[in-house]
Amino acid sequence: MAGLPESSARPSNATPGVPPRGSTPSRIRGRLRSSITFRILVSFAVLMAVVTLVSVFLVRQVLLAGIDARIDATLVQESRELRRLAEQGIDPETGEPFGERVRRILEVFLDRNVPARNEALLTFFAGEPYVRSRNVLPYQLDEDEALVERWSSITQTEAGVVETPAGSVRYLAVPIQVGGETRAVFVAAVFRELEAQEIDPAVRAATLVGIAGIFIGSLFAFLLARRRIIKPVQAVEATARTISESDLSQRIEVRGEDEIAHLAETFNDLLERLERGFAAQRGFVDDAGHELRTPITIIRGQLELLSEEPEQRRRAVELVTGELDRMGRMVNDLLLLAKAQQPEFLEFDLVDVESLTREIYEKAGALGNRRWGLDAAAEGTLVGDRQRLGQAMIQLLQNAVDHTDTDEEIALGSRIDDGRARFWVRDSGPGIPPEMRERIFDRFSRAGSRRSDGAGLGLAIVRAIAEGHGGRVWVESEVGEGTTFTIEVPVNQDPVGTEVA
Repeated sequence: MAGLPESSARPSNATPGVPPRGSTPSRIRGRLRSSITFRILVSFAVLMAVVTLVSVFLVRQVLLAGIDARIDATLVQESRELRRLAEQGIDPETGEPFGERVRRILEVFLDRNVPARNEALLTFFAGEPYVRSRNVLPYQLDEDEALVERWSSITQTEAGVVETPAGSVRYLAVPIQVGGETRAVFVAAVFRELEAQEIDPAVRAATLVGIAGIFIGSLFAFLLARRRIIKPVQAVEATARTISESDLSQRIEVRGEDEIAHLAETFNDLLERLERGFAAQRGFVDDAGHELRTPITIIRGQLELLSEEPEQRRRAVELVTGELDRMGRMVNDLLLLAKAQQPEFLEFDLVDVESLTREIYEKAGALGNRRWGLDAAAEGTLVGDRQRLGQAMIQLLQNAVDHTDTDEEIALGSRIDDGRARFWVRDSGPGIPPEMRERIFDRFSRAGSRRSDGAGLGLAIVRAIAEGHGGRVWVESEVGEGTTFTIEVPVNQDPVGTEVA
């Protein structure tokens, strides 16, 4: 807008030419950089690039070493041929040995020998350049004053490398002596830089192959990462997004034996535990709400109709107190069942089976006037929670008392075989109908007790204690002939209740 300063036309914290923080392009770049696929591709590409560079460098060095070896072999071969010509050769013009005619030896040698590409053959006589090979090279070595002065004055065979405007030159200089006096010098030289150019196509080919390998390898890594890493992780994420408190049934399909498969198995195990935990929580809430509703209704009704008459008031208070006691026992039992899902539910130690059996038998008499019997008391020990096992047995005994009459028989016992310990309670009561045996260990299930005012949680607690020990509990019964409950647990197990072989 005309008349307004530029600073008023944009926010004070804006920077010219820079998009605001959190803009779409920056978010996309941020998500791209944080993507595991992007990080895998970048890491793989960098690794492949480093490997390619190192490989090309090593290939070039190997090829250069081969060139140097070939050059040295060529130079030595030239010197040997010259020595052979001087010692054994025949002058083609006279048909006689060369003798001391050094110049003629040099002329015939250069006339007969065609130098290799990038090779120069030079001769020096009386300290001056003499004949040389006629091939065209990028630099005339015999016109370099420093090299002429150096090579023309040598008296012993010399090999080395010199630097020239055309690059480094490997040479072999051989003095030709007659009568112990150096008469001439023969020099074979090869332009190393020109020879090295011959490996450039191979180096370029290796580089192109490396680049192609990086591209193809990155594409393969991308596809592999998407198929074997990203998709399973996305499956975990998708499953996690679909999970709610009301639906924990989703599971991830496990494929293979790699780390991603182990992650999926771990996640499925977590879901399994969560589902059991939520089921236990819902069961606790539902059970508590269902079973506590009746005593609460009774208490409310008694309080609303509370009379001023002392006797009626006393009876109402007794009724309310009894219901409150029953509610207390019910809450304690529900809390015990909820705690059974936790690792600290049991405290494992060595338990003397005979001592535990006799201790329970001694306590049984206080539960009711029955004909109590001890069938057997096994000798031996097991790893378990003595208090919880005793609690389970007392609960079975109480259950037997509730289903028998005075002077009827109730007996208990224990036995150890094949690494398993068994505790049983049998009675001569009316028995359990077949249709009740399937659900007798469920919460709030009652099998027609004649005198129990419990909530039907006792046998559920017994099952929780047995399963917490890695064992089981079952019932054998015939209507009219009595019932036997048996708890079986392993003798040896680790601290979390898993049986040890």
